[in-house]
Amino acid sequence: MQRNTLEIIMGAVVLLTAIAFMSVAYEAADIKGGNGYEIEAEFGTTGGLAVGDDVRIAGIKVGRITRQELDPITYAARIVISLDRQVQLPADSSARITAASLLGGNYLELMPGADEEMLQPGDIIYDTRDPVSLTDLLGKAVFAGSNDPS
Repeated sequence: MQRNTLEIIMGAVVLLTAIAFMSVAYEAADIKGGNGYEIEAEFGTTGGLAVGDDVRIAGIKVGRITRQELDPITYAARIVISLDRQVQLPADSSARITAASLLGGNYLELMPGADEEMLQPGDIIYDTRDPVSLTDLLGKAVFAGSNDPS
């Protein structure tokens, strides 16, 4: 009987630890949503950007990527961004996909413009810059050097 009680107590401790861990992971991942507003940006390629990746202005996280979809008419990659309500972007703002580090991972960087009119929920940023592929640049450098006749 004493062994069963010990097993029940240990099981409860393990369950409580797992719940605490999941709670901390949920807060650290910042996957809660609904308190921001959504805007969109169109790119030629997403460059490995994924749902949940950060959206930053001047290196400060101001939102996250909530959805990616293909525009059926232009075949452009449309990225839906959820921004903090406190962040109001001018209508002439631009966006670019930037590498977080050399090891991988990307984020969306927003560069505010100077327009007095602000972006409204559902607006689209068309002034975007596609990510630069390091493998494409390396390939161009290698093949450019091999075409040299001297």
